[in-house]
Amino acid sequence: MDEVLSKAKAAREAALKLANVSNEVRNAALLKAASAISKNKKLVLEANKKDIGLARGALSKSFVQRLKLDENKLEDIVRMIESVAKLEDPIGKTLYSVELDEGLELYKISCPIGVIGSIFEARPDALPQISSLCLKSGNAVILKGGKEAKHSNEALFKLMRGATEEAGIPRGWIQLIEARKDVKELLKLDEYVDLLVPRGSKEFIKYLQENTRIPVLGHAEGICHVYVDERADLEQALDICYDAKVQYPAVATRWKPYSCIGL
Repeated sequence: MDEVLSKAKAAREAALKLANVSNEVRNAALLKAASAISKNKKLVLEANKKDIGLARGALSKSFVQRLKLDENKLEDIVRMIESVAKLEDPIGKTLYSVELDEGLELYKISCPIGVIGSIFEARPDALPQISSLCLKSGNAVILKGGKEAKHSNEALFKLMRGATEEAGIPRGWIQLIEARKDVKELLKLDEYVDLLVPRGSKEFIKYLQENTRIPVLGHAEGICHVYVDERADLEQALDICYDAKVQYPAVATRWKPYSCIGL
């Protein structure tokens, strides 16, 4: 409890400072993080091998496939972080304005949320994805990944934290919790955590919503059909359907190869 609380307090303190960090510094930090991962591929892959070794034989083949990192996936992670740095600054934008009365105008301006708690599956590439988006939008983040990716998450977390803090991002902006019991403690910390963004099953999302006063950005089950019109270029449509449905079936446990309708 004390450890989770101290991490939440540190993230809250960092969030207040991070909200005032310029877009230039945030972008430079993201690029430095991308460079750190690129230069330390061997370290990350060694950590991932430990996770794979523990998972192989105990978990499904598709699960192990999602867990596994290789040179290509690490390059994708590096490119992803770099692409986030190139995005337009989301902070300080006027989203809506209205004149309520003469001399009385109301503006809706985008600003950081504060501290985001993210609980996600055993998929190592999720950690840099989530933390990069949080940093770009000026938010501190508390991360909890699946225990099966423990060593991979720790390696990526240390690289992200070290590189970004060296680049001028407030110390403590990114935190990692690892034990399942830590999630229950995190749910109690509505004083320090502003939003929970979980990834997982519908039941898991519901559990979080029912056991915390922190707002939860949940999601429902979706249907991801691909519809092909009779006048479509069938060769192109086939490539699209293949890419969407069968080129990487391990991406989700509930994928449906038959959900390409119309051919």
